[in-house]
Amino acid sequence: MDAEADPPTRSRTERHKCFACYKQFKKKEHLVEHMKISYHTPHQPKCGVCQKHCKSFESLRNHLTGPLSRAGCSRTFSAQGCDLCLKLYDSPSSLGKHREICHLSAPASLGTKILPFAGSVDVKYTTKGAKAIAINCGLVGGGTDGSLDLCARVCLVDEDENIIFHTYVQPQSAVTDYRYEITGLTEEHLRNSKSHKEVQDRILEILYNGESARRLMSDSGKARLLVGHDLKRGLDCLRINYPGHLLRYDIQTGEHDPYVDCVSVMRLYKRMRAQDHQGKGIGTPDSDSGFESQKAEELENMTPDELYQISKSDYKCWCLDSSIAAGLNS
Repeated sequence: MDAEADPPTRSRTERHKCFACYKQFKKKEHLVEHMKISYHTPHQPKCGVCQKHCKSFESLRNHLTGPLSRAGCSRTFSAQGCDLCLKLYDSPSSLGKHREICHLSAPASLGTKILPFAGSVDVKYTTKGAKAIAINCGLVGGGTDGSLDLCARVCLVDEDENIIFHTYVQPQSAVTDYRYEITGLTEEHLRNSKSHKEVQDRILEILYNGESARRLMSDSGKARLLVGHDLKRGLDCLRINYPGHLLRYDIQTGEHDPYVDCVSVMRLYKRMRAQDHQGKGIGTPDSDSGFESQKAEELENMTPDELYQISKSDYKCWCLDSSIAAGLNS
């Protein structure tokens, strides 16, 4: 029924080619159905050479550099593209200048030196708006084989990489493997550590930012966006259930220095949030799609470009974060 193709060229078979991803369809109704489920919008990553939309940055990378990459795009990208952010530049000098600032340096590890034994850092932190917070947990092992994840250390940093909260946590069950090679933790670090409930309450206080639980479940309010590596795993260990629309960016799996991971993911989050594209701040997933308000025959009479214009994203783009915050402060 459909097949992926190169960018539009003049051909009889391209009457029903998707304006965004260039897939071809034999019948107009098939193109309409494709548009309903693809959610093509300006928020999607797009090839700077052929302008094809991709579902994710990973699929865009495959389009440009993967084993089945499109030859013309791959050649142009190899000469003019940044292999980190996948943007194109018009000259080697501008590309060279960009690469100098595009590379994100790794933060210096603070290890366990920032905390005295059984110590903590807890800064009274209050701001307006939905600023992001990065979180990371140091996990030790429990159970007979040490495979049960137990939170023993947690760190939170703000967008300026300041530590808001950093403490050792008393695990909820006996530790059978401190995973010292990864965590740097020993029994002595946890001897007089904060209770799991005390830590949980403090983290929620920071994240809620004075917000009610009912308001927290909506798309508005003052609750903070939460970014982190392997977020679900860390939140599960903390027994924290935070709304999915406020979670951003699982960057990897495994454990490292909690402070380093917090700073790394915050830098990556801000870099992604700064990605620019057309239609900034539009196409919220909770708004009704234009397809539902149109009859089937009306949709089939639309051009591929017109179908694209009424298509809306099924996820919250990075650019919407600033729009939400602006709305809160207006």
